Amino acid sequence: MKPELLDETRASWNFATKQHNAHKRDQAAFFRAGGTTLFPDELELLGDVRGKSLLHVCCNSGQDSVSLSALGANVTGVDFGDEAIAFARALAADCQSTATFVHSEATAFLETTAQRFDVVFFSYGVLGWFEDLPRVVRGFARVLAGGGRLVGLEIHPFIWSVGSNGEWKDPYFAPGRDFADPVTDYVGESKGALSPSGHVDAAPLTNPHVAHSWQHTVGDIVSAVAASGLVVEQVREYPYANGFRPSAWFVPRGKEGVDARRFIPPPPVSFPVMLGVTARAS
Repeated sequence: MKPELLDETRASWNFATKQHNAHKRDQAAFFRAGGTTLFPDELELLGDVRGKSLLHVCCNSGQDSVSLSALGANVTGVDFGDEAIAFARALAADCQSTATFVHSEATAFLETTAQRFDVVFFSYGVLGWFEDLPRVVRGFARVLAGGGRLVGLEIHPFIWSVGSNGEWKDPYFAPGRDFADPVTDYVGESKGALSPSGHVDAAPLTNPHVAHSWQHTVGDIVSAVAASGLVVEQVREYPYANGFRPSAWFVPRGKEGVDARRFIPPPPVSFPVMLGVTARAS
């Protein structure tokens, strides 16, 4: 991403991060009491992470990183957001988590660090922020130790083609197109699905900064992983989104438990809403 686009995107995320965390009640107390922000799907793809070094790429405010650390992983989170990393470091200190955080644009970190990891993990709206997808995936492969695993659980790229009322929106195939839009208050729009510590309603604020993202198809993603030298293990599609409500057109999958925090298209409509990919280094 060009430096000026990166700066604009960072400003948009800094604004949104404050708003997102304003919706969440005492997060440190939640984690100290044994709370977690992870969904079963991440845990299934990751498997047992006890004692493993784990890089969380685009860790945002660190809630999932802290949750992974509580499972016994040695977690390093990396994110380019000033607000996100400052919050993550304070959160880890407040709940006495061993997770550590690096303030860096992810590609720069992946291409320069001397560290190697047993697991590289990313989740929920990460890959679209990288214009050069093959480059960042090569970075994932570079920092994996021998036999290490790449684990990603993404918002399915098809979602960005669906409008707020289920109508057709943006093209699925849009190579090279810069989608310049502000980061939304998706935490507030989820009405608690992304606030397991307790949800706080807040007046919506208009993000004055645009963020730059790019569309990568399922084929683009899987091909980039394969071309990086990693061996693709699994490609999964899910009919629901964990916590993230793409628009008010989507409805909760259920009324109780984890399904109350998952969103689906209104039945009988059904299409993939999340994408899972795992791969292994030789």
